[in-house]
Parts: sequence; structure tokens; C-alpha cells
Amino acid sequence: MSFFNVSNKKPSAWKDYEKAALRFFFIYFVIQAVPLDWKFYQQLFSINWLGPHFYQLFSLSKYSPQFFGATGFTNWLIAASIALIGAAVWSFARQQDDDYDNLHYWLRVILRYRLAVGIIAYGLIKLFPLQMPYPSLSNLHTNYGDFHTWKIYFHTIGVTQYYEMFLGFIEILAGALLLVRRTTTFGTAIILGFTGNAFAANLGYDAGEQVYAGYLVVIASFLFAYDVPRLYNLLIAEKYTIAAKFDPVFKATNLRKIRLALRVGFVVFVAVLGFSTYANYANGPYKYPTTPGLKGTYGFYDVKEFRLNGQDIPYTTTDSNRWQNVVFEKWATISIKMAKPLKLDISTGDVYTDKDLERNFESAGVAGRRYYAYNADTAAKTINLQNKNKHYTDETYSLRYTQLNDSTIVVKGLNERKDSVYAVLNRQNDQRHLLLIGRRKPLKL
Repeated sequence: MSFFNVSNKKPSAWKDYEKAALRFFFIYFVIQAVPLDWKFYQQLFSINWLGPHFYQLFSLSKYSPQFFGATGFTNWLIAASIALIGAAVWSFARQQDDDYDNLHYWLRVILRYRLAVGIIAYGLIKLFPLQMPYPSLSNLHTNYGDFHTWKIYFHTIGVTQYYEMFLGFIEILAGALLLVRRTTTFGTAIILGFTGNAFAANLGYDAGEQVYAGYLVVIASFLFAYDVPRLYNLLIAEKYTIAAKFDPVFKATNLRKIRLALRVGFVVFVAVLGFSTYANYANGPYKYPTTPGLKGTYGFYDVKEFRLNGQDIPYTTTDSNRWQNVVFEKWATISIKMAKPLKLDISTGDVYTDKDLERNFESAGVAGRRYYAYNADTAAKTINLQNKNKHYTDETYSLRYTQLNDSTIVVKGLNERKDSVYAVLNRQNDQRHLLLIGRRKPLKL
């Protein structure tokens, strides 16, 4: 411990239960915060650091241990069990009393930087709105009741991009405050309010990040607890209070060099993550497909005529075969509203893949519309559709299309069952999106 000693002062008097608690928390948080999994380093060294993709770096920032294939909060229980056993062995095996001031200092250093990288990474994907991108045109034309709860939450934030960017700035600010020992209390207070709310929202909306958000809240709580007695004396009891002033003295030259190298490494990692995050935002958000859609087709279309196997089906909201409306996105996705029952894809679409078909953020958590990735042959005027929902990958259309004018498209061809399909699509230019209108003034139905 002498090599890591950072104080010339006489050690503080620690009560026995405080020592036991610190031994437990030290082991527990080291397991949770320090990468001990060989797969982490395999991923680390597999990155092309001359041109890394931001999602690879973002995944590193979200590291948390997994034991025996366990998921979610189960890993916390396993880590706590290991820490409990380790703390008990430590209590009986030590030959002399440890310097708990020193131990506490290093634990806080580990947690400050672990929390900082986690919160800054999430701040960056909000500052450059990637986490909750602006809703697609198809999503804007989806009934509110057809959304899974997490999709409602994401769209509520994503539709106000500047607000999302502001939230990202707050997270980055909180992370930066953690890098300075004297401002750690302010940083953790912001995180407890901000990420605590995100944790509650994840639980309420089943947004998929409740475990990680809770993990960040627990770390922030441990760091903030250090100043709770002083804050109580100052703000509640209104007593004269002296700030905690711990100035580390690094006696070992090598330790100072290691400290500097780790700080530089942290700054470089955050800078590279920031630049790569902006690059992904500028060049095409990773949650949406990158292949451009058919030129001049973007928009919302009413289905004026529809025939199945040569039989005309008038407009209805109950026929499971009848197309009600169609959306052509800016990218190579078409969505069709019909009354056919749909098994929901409840994933959150938060994965990175080069394949547009697997980029399912737009279709995940949505009922009422069927989403199709497509490829088009503009010379032959053909278009092939494949359902993006993982439960309906065999659902396809092979169609020929004709653009009669700038607002009318005729499509005809076969579906996967060899049924003939014919539809006349009319683009509607006067569009009112309730998700946008309802944020500014009352809706009149």
C-alpha cells in the first residue's frame, strides 16, 4: 500500500463498521467498474484506432461485468456476494490495519472516472441526437396507441431535438465536473437528479437501459454520500461547516507518471469518442438505414385504388389485406398501414450494423404499420420489399412501379404467397402530425 500512499497526514479514526463497509464497497465497485473480463480487452484491441466507429467506443464506455451468462440486476447480486465473501476474508487475513483514508481515496478516483466516461458517452449521443433520433415519417403517421411504451418516451424526446441536445450538454457538464476533485459533489448531484430521472423513466417505459442507468445512479450515490453530513450541517442544521480538503501527495515518481498517463488516455478516449459520434450524426444516424430511397418518392400516400388477385377492395379500416396508406421514407424503407394483426418487435433497435434490413429502430416497438426494406432497379422499374420485423422476415413483395406524375405512383406485382397486388398511391402534401401539433396548442379532433 505504501506505493499508492497519497497522504502525509495521520490516518483518520475509522469505526469498525465503517472499515467493514469500505472493504465491501471497495471489492464490489472494483468488480463492477474495473474491466476484468478478457472480452473487454479483446474488443479494445480489435478496434481500428485510426478510424474507429463511434459505436465500438460507446460499447466500451458501457462496460459492466457478466457472470455465468446472467443478465440484468442478477449480476449485481453475484458481484455483491463475491464482495461479501472477499470482505470477510480480508477482515480475517490482514496482518496490520490498513490505511482506510488511502483506500477510500483510490476508490473514489476509480468511481469518478468510471462515472465520468459513462455519463459523457451518453451525453455525446444526445448532444448529437443519436440516442433518440427525430421520428421517421412513418412514425409520425402512426396512431399513438400503436406505440410500445419505450417508443412513446423516445419520440417525446426525439421530436424536440434542441431539448435533447441540451440534455446531452448537461450530462457532459456533469461528467466534466467529476474530473476535478473539488467539484465532484456538484457533478454527482446533477447526475443523481438527471440520471435518477432517466432510471425511473426506463423502469416506467421499459426502455431497456434501466440496469445501466441504475448502475450509474449507485456510483453517483456512493460519491455523493461522502459530502452528505457536511451538506446537512450547512443547509439543514445551518451550522458552521468546514469543507473536506484532501490534497493527495504522490511520493512515488512512477505513480505520478501513471496518473498523468491515465488522465491523458482518458481525455484522448473522450475526444475520439466525441469526434466519431459527430461523424456518425453528420453522415447518417446509425439507427436509420443509409441506402437512399427512390428519388422523388418521399412522402405520405393515400391508397386510392387497391386490388388483390384482380378483385377491387374499396377503402376500409377492417380488411386485413387492404392497404390504407403508404409511406416512402428518405431512405430505402416503405411502411404500409393495414389491419392485419402484427406481432410486435419489442426490441429497442439500439444496435449497430452495416445491414439496413437489421437497422430496426424505425419498426421496433410499432404496431399498425408493416415496415419493409427495399431495393430498387430504376432501369427495370422494379422494387423488392422484405418485412423488417424479425417475426415476418418471409413476408415480401416483388413489384413494378410507375411514377405517373410527381404525386402519383402505381405499383403492381406479387406477394410471398403469389397473390397479385395492384395499388394506386396518391401523395398527400397537406400533412398534420399530431405529435408535433399537440406540443404547442390543443388538438381539435
